[in-house]
Amino acid sequence: MTTATTRALRTPAARTGSTTAGSSSPPDALPSLPSLTGLRWMAALLVFGLHVNNFGYFGGKGGRLVAWGFGAGATGVSFFFVLSGFVLTWSARPRDRAFAFWRRRIARVYPVHLVTLAVAFVLACTLTPQVGPTPKQALANALLLHPWWHPWWQTLNPVSWSLACEAFFYAAFPLLILLLRRLGARGAVTLGGAAVAAILVLAWTDVHHWWSQSIYSYPAARLPEFVLGAVTARLVLLGRWRGPGLEASLALAVIGFFLVPQATHGGYPATVCTITGFALLIPAAAVADLRGLPSLWRRRRMVRLGELSFAFYMIHLLVLRAATSLLGTKPHFGVLLGVAVTTAAFTVSLALSWVLYEAVERPARRLLLRRRRPIVPPEPAPGHREAPGHREAPAAARE
Repeated sequence: MTTATTRALRTPAARTGSTTAGSSSPPDALPSLPSLTGLRWMAALLVFGLHVNNFGYFGGKGGRLVAWGFGAGATGVSFFFVLSGFVLTWSARPRDRAFAFWRRRIARVYPVHLVTLAVAFVLACTLTPQVGPTPKQALANALLLHPWWHPWWQTLNPVSWSLACEAFFYAAFPLLILLLRRLGARGAVTLGGAAVAAILVLAWTDVHHWWSQSIYSYPAARLPEFVLGAVTARLVLLGRWRGPGLEASLALAVIGFFLVPQATHGGYPATVCTITGFALLIPAAAVADLRGLPSLWRRRRMVRLGELSFAFYMIHLLVLRAATSLLGTKPHFGVLLGVAVTTAAFTVSLALSWVLYEAVERPARRLLLRRRRPIVPPEPAPGHREAPGHREAPAAARE
């Protein structure tokens, strides 16, 4: 990042626009990074492809091709974790209070979570009533606590385990941003190196079965990915990011993605293959936006799909699960029928994500973040005289 770009970030004119987190910006917000919104869509698409593969829509050569292309799609969740750390650090408000931050994050994710949880509950009670969720499981899902107890992490809406990890990240973020703001570039690099080391150690222990269960969905084990994203954002903000450009970073991310089936059997160790590419791609896309360099990811349609990506991620697996009542379990269709069924599932999921975004996510966020109107005192009655020494309170105090 050039010195000129760093200076531009500090000028009042540059501190406008919306953050990639989706909420409206305060007056002193940094420039928006639309490429990161577009990249969110690609990560959601990887997860969708993984679940199409898991549901066995394709058989024969088609199935092998889908497995090759999307078998490592679970790493899209890792991308979300790194991206979340970057975006929250980038858009963190000066002198922001923890409760104000948590309130914005709840308004951002919780309404969609509750709606999709209700849909998942209905499906569980109708499609598989004999193995429906217990009240404790439902409550743990509603409170985003279910991944902390491994037998529950896939109950109701299975993808919500990652949202529970995000909730843990949000809880830790006020302390993390306080630490990052006290660190210079060297300190941030040291913290990033510690995060990478933690990922390597956790992956090694998972492979060697040092834990009684997989740590893939354990929120504390996914925190280093979030921290690494926050560190890269801090380096970009300091003007000290020295990573490769967007094309080279994308190539490294793609190589890491296709390295997963060659190096691991999936799960947490897959993170080791992709973490370098993801941690380089996200800041590279941010720098491309800041410098006005070409970026496929900030095209209008990509950004729009990125805005829908959270709702799409939360609803698509429920669509695939509901379709099993019509298609059966692992139907292994031929290529043409498999493509047709996948296209139909994708279209329905995308349409429902648009409904969720427009009817739930946006209006609920506006409602929950709406500021109270100031209390205006009634007009004095004719002939009324104020008591001596009385003075109207300033507008800022009338709330």
